[in-house]
Amino acid sequence: MMKAIEIERPGGPEVLRMIDSPRPRAAAGEVVIRVIAAGVNRPDIQQRRGLYPPPPGASPLPGLDIAGIVEEVGEGVDGLKPGDSVCALANGGGYAEYCAVPALQCLPVPRGLTFVEAASLPEVYFTAWNNIIWLARLARGETLLIQGGTSGVGLAGIQIARHLRDATVIATAGTEEKRRVCVETGAHHAIDYRGDWEGDVRRLTEGEGVDVVLDAQAGPYTQKQLDLLRPDGRLVFIASHLGETAEVNIRAVVRRRLTLTGSTLRPRPASYKGAIAEELVRHVWPLLEQGRMVTRIHAVFPWQEVRAAHALLDRNEQIGKVVLAVDPQSAEAIPHGQEAVPC
Repeated sequence: MMKAIEIERPGGPEVLRMIDSPRPRAAAGEVVIRVIAAGVNRPDIQQRRGLYPPPPGASPLPGLDIAGIVEEVGEGVDGLKPGDSVCALANGGGYAEYCAVPALQCLPVPRGLTFVEAASLPEVYFTAWNNIIWLARLARGETLLIQGGTSGVGLAGIQIARHLRDATVIATAGTEEKRRVCVETGAHHAIDYRGDWEGDVRRLTEGEGVDVVLDAQAGPYTQKQLDLLRPDGRLVFIASHLGETAEVNIRAVVRRRLTLTGSTLRPRPASYKGAIAEELVRHVWPLLEQGRMVTRIHAVFPWQEVRAAHALLDRNEQIGKVVLAVDPQSAEAIPHGQEAVPC
């Protein structure tokens, strides 16, 4: 048996509780990870509220990204062995002492990073890469608008666009401090979404608009964002916090050759997520190890205080990632043998 956090029923942070749960075993193609730290993400909040059920076959426990030590290796797994330090994109079950994960969704802990920092990486970087690079096909030198620049996905997207596509990045945020963080992270411009953000985007682009929009709001934002796209522009949704429906001008979409798309990564097969993992290790991990890309940790909570962590996200006060320390004695440590950072 192991300790885990479950969602007792849909509701607020009070529905989260510690339980004894059967310890998972590694099926073929999986590894079991002893969890040292686990990221807290917006999908966890939506699942707690009853709005984002886990896909068939996934653990009902919340938690989508973890860092820890490989404890058990299933049949057919190559390249991983017990004792390896990894971070991983889980399909669920990350709020636990042990978590079973498809081996393809595991990545090494970047050298020089702690387990807490590593736990902050998978969900946001998988999501940003999938939507900005694969779906939006952001090309070198294009202009990207990120709605919500200080979310974990927003901060990851700013850095991917700047460092790997030399893109011009405009980010929105609701406070002066958050806008400052967007610029420090690499955005060329940060604007207030509570003001005339459409006018600001047009002014900053000299009326030309942007090539790509990454958005989690939808609803009334949808047509406004389509209007800001240049010909052949792409609007990509990762959520629909302001409304799941919208009225759009289809004639303009056809005439200007626009693309409106979206994704949920969690139901995708391990092979799909494994292909993203390979590209992240090749293109992003070296920049993290060199310090050219960074992860921003807003707060670390002992996992017994998971309700406080969720309440923080409910208030939307975080700038960057919130992480649970499942093993507090090891969470802030750099994995043994990975202290050196290459030049």
